[in-house]
Amino acid sequence: MKEKDHIIGQSVKRVDALEKVTGRAKYVDDLCDRNVYVAKVFHADIAHGYVKSIDTSEAEKIPGVVKIVTCFDVPKNYFPTAGHPWSTEQGHQDVCDRLLLTDHVRFYGDDVAAVVAENEVAAAQAVRAIKAEYEELPFVLDVHKAMEDGAPRIHENYSHNILAHTSIRNGDYEAAIKEPGLTKVEGWYETPTVQHCHIENFICYAYMEQGRIVVVSSTQIPHICRRVVGQALGIPWGQVRIIKPYIGGGFGNKQDVLYEPLCAYLSTVTGGRPIKLDVSREETFASTRVRHAIHFHIVSYVRPDGTYSARKFESFSDQGAYASHGHSIAAKGMGCFPQLYPCPNIEADTYTVFTNKSVAGAMRGYGIPQAMFAMESHTEDVARAMGISPYEFRMRNVMPKGFKDGFSKNLNYYDSFRECMEKGRKEFDYDRRMEKYACQEGDIRRGVGMSVFWYNTGVWPISLETSACRMVLNQDGSIQVQVGETEIGQGADTAFAQMAAETLGIPFDMVHVISTQDTDVTPFGTGAYASRQTYMAGFSIRQTGELLREKILETARDLTRQMKENLDIVNGNVVRISDGEVLMSLGELATEKLYSLTDNGHLTAESSYQIKNNAYSFGCTFVEVEVDIPGCRAQVTDMLNVHDCGRLINPA
Repeated sequence: MKEKDHIIGQSVKRVDALEKVTGRAKYVDDLCDRNVYVAKVFHADIAHGYVKSIDTSEAEKIPGVVKIVTCFDVPKNYFPTAGHPWSTEQGHQDVCDRLLLTDHVRFYGDDVAAVVAENEVAAAQAVRAIKAEYEELPFVLDVHKAMEDGAPRIHENYSHNILAHTSIRNGDYEAAIKEPGLTKVEGWYETPTVQHCHIENFICYAYMEQGRIVVVSSTQIPHICRRVVGQALGIPWGQVRIIKPYIGGGFGNKQDVLYEPLCAYLSTVTGGRPIKLDVSREETFASTRVRHAIHFHIVSYVRPDGTYSARKFESFSDQGAYASHGHSIAAKGMGCFPQLYPCPNIEADTYTVFTNKSVAGAMRGYGIPQAMFAMESHTEDVARAMGISPYEFRMRNVMPKGFKDGFSKNLNYYDSFRECMEKGRKEFDYDRRMEKYACQEGDIRRGVGMSVFWYNTGVWPISLETSACRMVLNQDGSIQVQVGETEIGQGADTAFAQMAAETLGIPFDMVHVISTQDTDVTPFGTGAYASRQTYMAGFSIRQTGELLREKILETARDLTRQMKENLDIVNGNVVRISDGEVLMSLGELATEKLYSLTDNGHLTAESSYQIKNNAYSFGCTFVEVEVDIPGCRAQVTDMLNVHDCGRLINPA
């Protein structure tokens, strides 16, 4: 019998490669009717205050203007925007602090009114013609000042503008710092605001069909988006349909429900006509989402042997004007503090604070890039203060094999942190370079450095982790695969196809992944975020593939009169295990089953899988930099990343 061709671990061509490089892939704007109405948002040009009045009279005179809606017209249904799984427990639900349009302006760029027009030009002219009168209020742009007594209150329900504060306490910090012979190392570190800069700005269009609202959106989270649109419009969620085609990047910005609710509402007040809302690059920067800027304060007490006795951590996350993903980013960053370099005595506190700035939300890494920068900068400070090689200090203190996190219950099965560092040290020729650059003169000098990084996939145990999959066997023996997890440019559909092919025993090119998610027909999945999709969808794909495989082998048993236990699927054929004889192709089996006059059936499988764990991922980076001292310029001249990737699905 010919051995099975293993698809997992192979470098295969992306399933969407041809469509994308030839320009045939259909994005939101490609699907939108050319005669669609165009919507534009009128944004506030103050940082904080109340809208006293809006004059739309001149805007309404512009030819082509169809409708102008202001903050005084929309329903007062407060809704969340974060792309988190819903929970029936109120304590696990996101903060509902957004309205379709608001009369309480909390940042420059807040949404105050919207125009619907027959074309782009008329819509843009109308927005410029709108005049708003404000009652301006004091504003605050710094997280520490926002927490002070007497600071401007951005949300009435949050004292000192603190959205949330959480802490970790391990051991006895105060007692531990009294140990004789300790060296105290203390530092402040900060990371700035960053915007995602995905190629495709946010865009969606909405229309009504048979009494329901349909939104075609560039979103990472179609099923979550459906729920939020329903909440915002105050309608049953089943009356909302979300369609996600190909999208041009998101990196977390499109893990928020941005303008889908407003676009849907505008369609409902214009007779169900198709409305397109295409956000400009300037609006993307100011009025969608950014990465959280975070201030960190870290204190370490270190023994003479270079091990930690006690550590303290504080972080202050700039949330901007609305909750969005809220405290989860800062909390995840704090969560890695006791794990990256375990220490028996820890005090950790993190605060998420409102300011009158652009709203911060999810961005690639979800708080970990900020935390890693601060922690690894501090690690360098500690190693320097102790006179220990940065490499040796990390080897001495980084998470060991057998470590178990008390919150997530994650267990580190392998010493892959140290394996990564050892591999990187050798491949980068770290020791030789350190020695070479130890003593230099002149204005331009070189140096080498390293850092480690930590991440864990998904959102369990804080939120739900689930994935559902549907597989359908076609007459030619190929299969369709549908999952709620979304392709956003990262290659997810290719990984899904490989896992499905491997599970069923069919060639890779016999798997057709349906890249477009449609909440009317796509099995439930929460979408693309938290580096979760390959890991989480893998469970449901394998489970569903095994269910379909069983149905195929049962059908093969009936058609071949062989024992099912003596049958297998190899490279798209049903074979007899005992002698390797090919008995029939999957195409022959599927066609016979589908059109049989005596035993007809359509072979499909569908299942859901709830995942109650997540996976650690580790790695390290080595770099060489060249610094022009008088010119204040630095250039990275060489870099090596070493990752513990686990089992690679596609090493491409």
